[in-house]
Amino acid sequence: MSLRLPYYDLSAEALQHFRAIGAYLEKSTLGSELIELVYLRISQINGCAFCLKKHSKALRDKGFPQDKLDMVAGWHASDAYSPRERAALNWAEALTAVSGTHAADADYAPLAAQFSAQEISDLTFAIANMNALNRLAIAMRQ
Repeated sequence: MSLRLPYYDLSAEALQHFRAIGAYLEKSTLGSELIELVYLRISQINGCAFCLKKHSKALRDKGFPQDKLDMVAGWHASDAYSPRERAALNWAEALTAVSGTHAADADYAPLAAQFSAQEISDLTFAIANMNALNRLAIAMRQ
C-alpha cells in the first residue's frame, strides 16, 4: 500500500506530542520491555503492520525470549508470561476493545496486585498512545 498522506510531516507538532508521551514512558518504572510487549499486542489487535515490525524488533533487540515473542497473540493460553505481564496484556486488550469491554472492573482489578497507582496510570497512557499511533499509521497506510 502507498502512503495516503505524509501525516508525520503535515502534523509534525502534533506527532511530537505523541512521541513525548513515549519518551516519558521510557523513563517510567514500567520498564521498556513491558511497554514494548503491550505495544506489540495492541498492534496485533489493530493490525498495524508497521508497528508490528517495529515493536517485535525492539523486543528482540532487548533480548526478549523468542518463544515468548512467538506466543504474544496467544498469551492467555501460555504460562510463559509473568503475572505482571498478564495483567498488563489483559488491560491492553480491554482498552483496545473499549467499545465492547467498557474497561470492566474485572479487567482493571488485577492491576492493583502488580502495579502502583502511578504505574497503572502510566500503563493506561501507554495503551491509549499506542492505539492512537496505530490508528494514524493504519489510516494513512504507513
